[in-house]
Amino acid sequence: MTTDLLAESLTGPWSLALMGLLVLGDAFFVVVPGEIAVTALGALAVTTGAPPLWAVVVCAAAAATVGDACCYLVGRTVGVDRWRWMRAPRVQQALGWARHRLDTGTATVLFTARFVPFARLAINLVAGASRIHPPRYLALVALAATGWALYQAAVGATIAAILPGGPVIAVPVSIVVALGLGVLLDRLSRRTGG
Repeated sequence: MTTDLLAESLTGPWSLALMGLLVLGDAFFVVVPGEIAVTALGALAVTTGAPPLWAVVVCAAAAATVGDACCYLVGRTVGVDRWRWMRAPRVQQALGWARHRLDTGTATVLFTARFVPFARLAINLVAGASRIHPPRYLALVALAATGWALYQAAVGATIAAILPGGPVIAVPVSIVVALGLGVLLDRLSRRTGG
């Protein structure tokens, strides 16, 4: 009974919309579990068939693109030093890092930052403040968001395909694996100076 209720609520018509809102919110507030939502729906797509995996990827990619573009617009219209919190030494250090990274390779840094929450926010704000050509920026961000959405959904789908037990097992295990991979990526990026 509980398993059916959980699966029904997570595979209902609002699951993609809720996931999209979480991914959009994750662009601004890194504590919002956008990645977890995509991974969980990727697992559900394999274990229950709903929502379809392609729809999870498309909705996640669209929401991530819109979220990053909104951060770009904030950076472009407001800048990166208008508010007091943006002038804090740690924030300025992060923004300086983002500015340097964008100068050395826009495409590479946009793709890499898509997987690192705090870096993603800084990069998108600085990209807007630096007035990177909007069509080029949007094309790169859309590609990066699609790659990110494929990866996140694939983690959930792969775990669900490997583990027996349906969504009650696949969803939590895929979330733990995704969190573990995120921690690993964060540590690797710190070691390589990213």
